[in-house]
Amino acid sequence: MNKSIILNSRPDGLPTKENFLLKTEGIPKIVEGEILLKTLYVSVDPYIRGRMNDVKSYIPPFEVGKPMQSGAVAEVVESKNKSYSVGAHLTGMMEWKKYQVSNGVGLFPVSADLAPLSSYLGVLGVTGLTAYFGLLEIGKPKEGETLVVSGAAGAVGITVSEIGRIKGCKVVGIAGSDEKIKQLKDKFKLDEAINYKKTNNMAKAIKEACPNGVDIYFDKFNNLTQEADNDK
Repeated sequence: MNKSIILNSRPDGLPTKENFLLKTEGIPKIVEGEILLKTLYVSVDPYIRGRMNDVKSYIPPFEVGKPMQSGAVAEVVESKNKSYSVGAHLTGMMEWKKYQVSNGVGLFPVSADLAPLSSYLGVLGVTGLTAYFGLLEIGKPKEGETLVVSGAAGAVGITVSEIGRIKGCKVVGIAGSDEKIKQLKDKFKLDEAINYKKTNNMAKAIKEACPNGVDIYFDKFNNLTQEADNDK
């Protein structure tokens, strides 16, 4: 049997189990040109909370009564499409279903031989691409420069910080709890970290952490993420 997670109603604040519905149905059949996918990994990200709201944004909101969607990795278990063989792994935006039908449009092949499949939803997925191109193509870090990373304890922020360290930068992270600050300094070896929730004067704190000034400031921020944080 197939299972899917449906948005049953729009949350008011923190989502509850009543906002979702687990639907059971038969496994769909495919026709010529289609593939049957079995979902292996699903990425649950902060922006998903924003898509539960019926508001205009850069991406359409989820529809009530329809399956949730996000980035996923799936395996081709049946194929009537010459471009995709059984056993291939694909990633892209998919519905929260155990099995689903696709024509392959918008999906990209990934290899389990190169990295764990879950990595394609993280450091080898949108998270990693955002960090890699944002820092290297726009920030263009040079050895000895100072890099300040906002949201440094998040997935993109940690990746940016790691790339910055590899490039020989002094890396200063900004986060919102003492636990995150400790993790940034002890586990990820950032040079400095600032808890903005306990800092009355951020300009002063950054100046003290970066006595030679700031060469690159990396800030990953969008309204959907802010909405999600506000609802927690």
